[in-house]
Amino acid sequence: MLGKSVENFLQMMAAEKGSSLNTLNAYRRDLVQFLEFGDFADFTEITKPKIEEFIRDLNKRAYAPKSLARKLSAVKEFCKFLYSEKLLAENPAQNVLTPKQEKPLPKFLTFAEIEDLISTASHKNDYRWQRVAVMIELMYATGLRVSELVGLPLNAINYKKQTLSVMGKGSKERIVPVAERVLQAVNVYLPLRAEFIKKNASSVWLFPSLTAVDGHFTRDAFYKDLKVLAAECGIYPSKISPHVLRHSFATHLINNEADLRSVQKMLGHENITTTEIYTHIMAHKLMQTVCDKHPLSHYDEQDDN
Repeated sequence: MLGKSVENFLQMMAAEKGSSLNTLNAYRRDLVQFLEFGDFADFTEITKPKIEEFIRDLNKRAYAPKSLARKLSAVKEFCKFLYSEKLLAENPAQNVLTPKQEKPLPKFLTFAEIEDLISTASHKNDYRWQRVAVMIELMYATGLRVSELVGLPLNAINYKKQTLSVMGKGSKERIVPVAERVLQAVNVYLPLRAEFIKKNASSVWLFPSLTAVDGHFTRDAFYKDLKVLAAECGIYPSKISPHVLRHSFATHLINNEADLRSVQKMLGHENITTTEIYTHIMAHKLMQTVCDKHPLSHYDEQDDN
């Protein structure tokens, strides 16, 4: 009975909320785990204390806060569904608190590491790697999401204004400035595009693909190429991903005193709080400035002299 209700719940999530297949599969695993933990005979045994006991058990087993929060979210949505279907007299999960999650600090590469990646890729005698070099440079220069990068139309770049038009999340367009050096790299790459387009065909994409279903280079292919390139450059592959290039863009801007609002606009963040994760860099710089420049930091040295 409970198992059938889980499937009914997932069908509702797909139909009414448009949940992705990945989300539905994750919710199914989470709910099966919860039901097996509780060993419930019927719906009435799903109670607030039992849900809290489940969360404590996950904590003891050292689940990551993000995973724990997702599992609780699955249980909460399921209980809300059971209550709406009148299978529960009240919603036992309504007042269960979600554990606080600490935001992880963003990983980023040094400028020297990024230059090494670009140089190594561009010097390979292979059109594919020369394309990857341009993609790395463009992503680092503009802070694009990987989906935005691989899906860039050929006409996205305004060479005269030195800007890039990006269609971001929620079909919202933003304009991002592009450095002259990057535009030059793109121009050098453009004649190579034909190598990735079928004979007598055309493509609207800046980075077309001969094999990809969507007609353009894929996120997965770019991710894998970055890992291979990192290993060649002596960078731990675990340290790099397309998103790390985006973090590097934002981190280096903040590190060079760009204001947070400007970085927010270029990243396409809806809310400034999302961008505030980069303020750890500002705090670190401020601390370093105080340590280096404030007279009291050197008081003991002056006293010794």
